[in-house]
Amino acid sequence: MKTLIMPDAVRAAAMNTSQLRAGFLLEDLFAAGEIRMAYCDADRAVVGAAVPAASPLKLGTDDSLRSAYFAERRELGILNIGQKGTVEVDGTKYPLDSLDCLYVGRGNRDIQFTSASSQTPAQFYLLSYPAHMTYPTTLARQANADVRKLGSEAACNKRLLYRYIHADGIKSCQLVMGFTQMEPGSAWNTMPPHTHMRRSEVYLYFGIASEARVFHFMGEPAETRHLVVADKQAVVSPSWSIHAGVGTTAYSFCWGMGGENQAFDDMDGIAVASLK
Repeated sequence: MKTLIMPDAVRAAAMNTSQLRAGFLLEDLFAAGEIRMAYCDADRAVVGAAVPAASPLKLGTDDSLRSAYFAERRELGILNIGQKGTVEVDGTKYPLDSLDCLYVGRGNRDIQFTSASSQTPAQFYLLSYPAHMTYPTTLARQANADVRKLGSEAACNKRLLYRYIHADGIKSCQLVMGFTQMEPGSAWNTMPPHTHMRRSEVYLYFGIASEARVFHFMGEPAETRHLVVADKQAVVSPSWSIHAGVGTTAYSFCWGMGGENQAFDDMDGIAVASLK
């Protein structure tokens, strides 16, 4: 498991491109036949991916967690951005179609991933935070998600926001998770931007054409920076940083948060005119 120590705002303002990418961007999470994960010191998040091919993959613990098994003190959100697959949790199988979500509560010992087809595998995105309470493992279908229509054509930011794990949906200790799809002809997400000092956030960008990119904007409002992001790459956003982006073509992104509370509207808005 990789360890990612997040730069603070002072360091980030002086970083060059390669340093920013090393400090905030996870570029190679998805690999066929592997589970890859990164431990982040921002709210002790673990970000990862499991891509089972011919054989199932079992989620193990790591020395950095100091735990007997992965979910001993953690909860886990799983979003399938690939083809059909199954997640087995302590003997119970949960089939996930593309864009279905599974919440795994604290205390589950055995977590395994399989694909319905090794030629067109499932691609499970994983986001985990520490948990001090236990909530039941729960499967959510895309068709049953809480969907919000946001943005406008005039602002080039029409989008559908799907909420899975949140205060009024799947119950969790601190994890909040869902995904956003841009509408045809729209490119901007989360603009005007915001910060939330009580939570860190992780964006996994996906559904990006191989020749396309998303420009992810980060940093303090008066010291903005950007990262050029390709398909299936994740940006870890600390509490002091804005998080917004614009794509050269259509794209989607999974957003997930952990921290002090789960209030979806607990954010500090930033006027576009004040950005620098």
